[in-house]
Amino acid sequence: MSTLFFNNILAKTPAERFRSAFLVDDRWQLYFKGLGNTLIMSFFAVLIGIVLGVLLAIILYTNKKTGRLKILSAISNVYVTVIRGTPVVLQLFLMYFIVLMSVKNGIVVGSITFGLNSAAYVSEVARAGLESVDEGQMEAGRALGLSYPKTMIKIVLPQALRNMIPALFNEFIALVKETSVAGYVGITDLGKIPGLIQSRTFDYLFPLLFASLLYLVVVCLLTVVEKFLEKKFSKGDKKLVYKKRFGGKKKCATP
Repeated sequence: MSTLFFNNILAKTPAERFRSAFLVDDRWQLYFKGLGNTLIMSFFAVLIGIVLGVLLAIILYTNKKTGRLKILSAISNVYVTVIRGTPVVLQLFLMYFIVLMSVKNGIVVGSITFGLNSAAYVSEVARAGLESVDEGQMEAGRALGLSYPKTMIKIVLPQALRNMIPALFNEFIALVKETSVAGYVGITDLGKIPGLIQSRTFDYLFPLLFASLLYLVVVCLLTVVEKFLEKKFSKGDKKLVYKKRFGGKKKCATP
């Protein structure tokens, strides 16, 4: 079997192997279909992860600062510990074959699974971001008559978000690559496509190279967006400092 396999590969030129991997039967469409499924799963997983992760972080932060929400804080700690302490592929098996076995759409199962997994890591990022904000900001908001939730939403969270952007994008990038294990339960994501192509061409090289290239392009685009947002927030911080120092007016040199 192995002899026939290698003879089949070595008998083809690189151009023929490329054609077999991409052009025959419009196989290039499979890569972009898999990429689309990967991006859909990643997008909804990030939404779930950010919403739930920030909520967990607020619970942990509030309990640490005020001593309230002790029960919710304990539950949050257990959740974060369990999720971070078990492999994501086992969590995917558990959700796909047991918890969400009645859900027929694998993309939905994958989005929920990776979202719940991401939330545990986002919660730590968000908690660190909240703790990086000076405590005087909370005290100032309360002194102005704002309630604790309003102070958190209007004053503390926006400032924490600036510090969280790099870590959140790192989590998003890691999540895009982690979805490659979705193929273990039959979800046709980008990581699954090289195996499907190889089963028809008996050649892994070009399918793996093209799938890797698509992952790399997505990661590079996300990195560009991250740098843009960091630069934009940095400009906003500089303008704020300028207004505080000079009242929004240019200082003129006295003759």
